[in-house]
Amino acid sequence: MGTRILTVEDDERIRTSVRLALEDEGWEVDEADNGESALEMFNRNPSDVVLIDIMLPGIDGFDVCRSIRRGSDVPIVMVTARSDTHDVVAGLEAGADDYLTKPIAPKELSARIRALLRRVRTSEGGAAQMVFGDLEVIPEEGVVRKAGEPIHLTKTEFRLLVELASSPGRVFSREVLLERVWGYGYFGDGRLVDVHIRRLRTKIETDAADPQHVVTVRGLGYKIQA
Repeated sequence: MGTRILTVEDDERIRTSVRLALEDEGWEVDEADNGESALEMFNRNPSDVVLIDIMLPGIDGFDVCRSIRRGSDVPIVMVTARSDTHDVVAGLEAGADDYLTKPIAPKELSARIRALLRRVRTSEGGAAQMVFGDLEVIPEEGVVRKAGEPIHLTKTEFRLLVELASSPGRVFSREVLLERVWGYGYFGDGRLVDVHIRRLRTKIETDAADPQHVVTVRGLGYKIQA
């Protein structure tokens, strides 16, 4: 089976140019021009990566992302016409792994998707089990437990946690985490790291406002408490 990508975009010209760029990479492309048909299409034939425009008729891109994320860990990229912080953060909070701003450069689009696919298909490896107080991380099994109870993380959240847990006490800068978790650095955005850290804390911390596991080192980055 080849790599299948679902692109959700109401502008036919943009949708066509994206499809041609993706097909040029050898990927199979499904197209939807609204949120309702995108969800029907994904439920019928799940894709390997989903690109979602934020501004869609009917169900907007945020709700499409939330709906897909409730039942799938598929990598999701939000596409916005603006680099407005609110749109970017809202998309990431909705469960997206990454974002792109229009106009979409074909080379950047392809690089982002290849990075997402590498992250999904690369085994985590590393230590068999890592324990931090009531938090247990088992990379090879893709398992995280808090006080013995399993916690569901997205693939990006899991990779971020494993990266931090691989070197307890070490401070990781945003740039290093972008390179190691997202697979790129030079066109990366530190907001990706910040929002995913915030989402991760809501799941693994007893009090996300007073984190005991993943802590901020002001001006430097993040670390997991040894």
